[in-house]
Amino acid sequence: MNNANRFRFNRRDFLAGTSALGAASLLGLSRTVAAEPKPEIGRIRMLSGPAICRAPQVVAEELLLADGFSEVEYVTQDRIRGASAVAQGLADISIWDAFATLPILDAGNPVVVLAGIHAGCWELFVNARIHALRDLKGKTVAIRAFDNGDYVLLSSMLAYVGMDPRRDVNWIAGRTVTDAMPMFVDGKADAFMAFAPQGQELRARKIGHVMIDTAQDRPWSQHYCCVVLGNRDFVRAHPVATKRVLRAFLKAADICAREPERVARLLANKGIEPRYEIGLEVFKSLPYDRWRQADPEDTLRFYALRLHEVGMIKSTPQKIIAQGTDWRFLNELKKELKA
Repeated sequence: MNNANRFRFNRRDFLAGTSALGAASLLGLSRTVAAEPKPEIGRIRMLSGPAICRAPQVVAEELLLADGFSEVEYVTQDRIRGASAVAQGLADISIWDAFATLPILDAGNPVVVLAGIHAGCWELFVNARIHALRDLKGKTVAIRAFDNGDYVLLSSMLAYVGMDPRRDVNWIAGRTVTDAMPMFVDGKADAFMAFAPQGQELRARKIGHVMIDTAQDRPWSQHYCCVVLGNRDFVRAHPVATKRVLRAFLKAADICAREPERVARLLANKGIEPRYEIGLEVFKSLPYDRWRQADPEDTLRFYALRLHEVGMIKSTPQKIIAQGTDWRFLNELKKELKA
C-alpha cells in the first residue's frame, strides 16, 4: 500500500468552508460529548473506496471534526484491501462489507466488528437462462476477486440452497475490481453480483434481470451487508476515540435515512458520485436506519454458518462472534441515541 496516497480532511478545512450538511446535523452533539473525556488521539484513519453505500463514513467527517478530532484521513487501498488493511493497522476503523470480513476473522486477524450499518448493497443480476439460484449449477459467475464480498456473499447463498460453491459454479475474476461487470455485459458470464450503483447502471442499460435484491428479498434483506470494523489494538488502546467514531457513523446513518437528497448532493459535490440522481436512488433504496433495529450478531452467525457448512471457513459462528466482535460501544450508544 502506498501510504503517501491519502486524502486528509482536517479541522482547518472544516472551519474554512461552511458545514456541508448544516449545523442541524450537529445538534446535540456538543452537549453529549461535553461530559466525556477527550479522545486519546486526534487523527482517525479510514479506508477509502468507490462504494457510495458507505456514505455515512463521508457524512461523519463533519461530526468527527466537531467532536474533538483534528484530522480525518482516508487510506487508499492498493494490494491490501478492506478488513486486511484494518487488521494490519493501516487503517483504524472503517465501514466495510460483512462478507469479506468473515474469512479475515476466521484466520484470527486482529479485527473486531463493532456494529452494523445497513443492508441491501448487493443485487444478483443474471441472464435470461437463470431463474433460481440452483440454475447457476455449471454456469459462470463474474466476480471482482476471491477475497471480495461478492464471492463470499454468493457462496453463502449457494450454500443456503444446498450447493457447493467451490464445485458447482465456474468463477471468473478480472484483473481489476472493475472488470467483473463488463464480463457480464459482454456475455462472458451468466451472473454478476452488482454493488451500488452498478445495479442502477445495468437497469438503465436494460442488461440482465435482478434475481435477488438484498434490500428486499428474504432472508438476505434481514441481515447487514455493511458493518463497522476496528483494528483490535486500536480499539483497546483508544476506547474513547472508538466510541466517538462509532457514534459519528451511527448519527451519519440517521442523516442518510432522513435526508437522502442532501447526502446525494454532498457526494456529488465531493465528486464521489457526481451523478446526483444515481446517488439519490441508491440512498433512498438502502435502509440506513437498520442499525436501530437489527442485531449485527445475527448477520455474522447466519453467514458464518453457511460458510462453515461448506468448509470455506474453519471457525464456528460461535468462535467468530467470541473472538471477532465487540458490542460494548454499540450497546452504550443505542441507549444514548435511544435506538
